[in-house]
Amino acid sequence: MADYKIQYLVLGRCDLDANMARFYVRSIEASLFGDAARIREWGRTGTSGHRKIELYESEGRTVEALETWLRRKQMRGYGARHRSP
Repeated sequence: MADYKIQYLVLGRCDLDANMARFYVRSIEASLFGDAARIREWGRTGTSGHRKIELYESEGRTVEALETWLRRKQMRGYGARHRSP
């Protein structure tokens, strides 16, 4: 695992030839019961998309899952995007 922790991440990919414009948002938050939660949002750019919450027993496991997912998406051509608050 890296020396830093990713707490909030926005990825996107746009391919006009394939009519593809997607986004992924991942964040790590504490749940009400002390577990770590990974919040997943995804969809087509310009839409509200979908949202799912996954619970993990520790923040370390959550960060590992996020970093694994990030490596897979980067290999598929996704890059970091800036999201305005």
